[in-house]
Amino acid sequence: MDKSEYDAIVIGSGPNGLAAAITLQRAGLSVLIVEGKSTVGGGMRSQELTLPGYVHDVCSAVHPMALLSPFFKSLPLKDFGLEFIQPKFAAAHPFDDGKVAILEKSLENTALGLGKDASAYRDFMGPLVGDIPGLLPSLLGPFVWPEKPIEMAKFGMKALPSATWAAKRFQTREARGLWAGMAAHAIQPLQNVATAAFGIMLMASAHLNGWPIPKGGSQSIANALAAYFQSLGGKIITDFQVESLDQLPPAKVVLADITPRQLLKMAGSKLSSSYKSRLEKYRYGMGVFKIDWALDGVIPFTSRECQDAATVHLGNTLEEIVDYEKGISEGRQGDKPFMLLAQQSVFDPGRAPAGKHTAWAYCHVPHGSTIDMTTGIENQVERFAPGFRDLIREKHTMNTSEMEAYNPNYVGGDINGGIQDIFQLYSRPVLSISPYRTSAKDIYLCSSSTPPGGGVHGMCGYHAAKQVLSDVFAIIKS
Repeated sequence: MDKSEYDAIVIGSGPNGLAAAITLQRAGLSVLIVEGKSTVGGGMRSQELTLPGYVHDVCSAVHPMALLSPFFKSLPLKDFGLEFIQPKFAAAHPFDDGKVAILEKSLENTALGLGKDASAYRDFMGPLVGDIPGLLPSLLGPFVWPEKPIEMAKFGMKALPSATWAAKRFQTREARGLWAGMAAHAIQPLQNVATAAFGIMLMASAHLNGWPIPKGGSQSIANALAAYFQSLGGKIITDFQVESLDQLPPAKVVLADITPRQLLKMAGSKLSSSYKSRLEKYRYGMGVFKIDWALDGVIPFTSRECQDAATVHLGNTLEEIVDYEKGISEGRQGDKPFMLLAQQSVFDPGRAPAGKHTAWAYCHVPHGSTIDMTTGIENQVERFAPGFRDLIREKHTMNTSEMEAYNPNYVGGDINGGIQDIFQLYSRPVLSISPYRTSAKDIYLCSSSTPPGGGVHGMCGYHAAKQVLSDVFAIIKS
């Protein structure tokens, strides 16, 4: 192991670990990233999980927040090989009778597709799409007094209610179903306060920048971030699993892209008893069960428009989705899961051999559940795409324990680093003026267990690094 002394060491090379390292390296510090796997990426990895020549995204697949992220926008990632592909439609939501609701980049086209709810959708999303770009510094970071308090108040009026309450403004099955699928990304009951915020942000991101997929797989994002970091002089060591901070070479500060549970294991002796007690109360949310398929052809959706969307939400009506998500939160596993499906190879043919395809899907399950949802998920795809099963050449599944074994940040299969409900939206991992600080002056958290939470945007790492620059190196935050 390298015995050089560094200004900072970052544990983990997910989007937030890489963002923290880049931010510190750009400030002129010497930074080392240590990664337990053989490749960088965290939740941004791609592998041949099924058959040779079929490239699958192991975790994240479609990246609405990547192009919305102020941090990512500040980087010259195109120069390091990153290319995003924009599908024709951001997302599709089919129904049993063959009809479909479409989320398009055009707000007006999306509204027109919702029939009687066209005006309601325009009135709801139009002002938000105009305001959100200016609110991103407040929305994608720790709680601070907003620079635009009036616009933030307007956003809050629509974002703080539950998704089920917000759905009352829509009359049609199409608008209500489309909305429910978006809000279900909250990975919590849609009756919870502030679940409307998740639907709003995803719909707004589609209208602002689309829902892109990275050419070649999510690994392309990780590779570009790592290459940029190294071009600045940063160093990365892979295949180094950190069990204790004592394993690390000397450094003025350590930033950990991990969740509270791992931090307690790695650094418990260095933390105060009161801080450890608060971390032990941190709550994790629902888990996921995931499948990747190698296919002989394009998924034969009854609704042809679904083939023009990289992301397809399968759950039918708002009522079905609400009922399923509520049951999961209560530990009851339903047999008709709401699921997210991505068909990347339709738009990125290099992901599979000529004429063949890949598909990726997951559903929510109770925290820590090891129930095999393969049949339920494939039944749900077949429901909206008869003949789907005939196309399957090979499959790869991951339950919650396998997800956590792959990435320890996915505790109990929770891919958001802890539930993002109203009680842990800004007070993650603890209620603090700076949630990135720990009780030890030389240890900081920079993971999705800090604001603004889960997603491939790098903002948790960026804000943690800015706090470190201010606290440890007396470099004023800007």
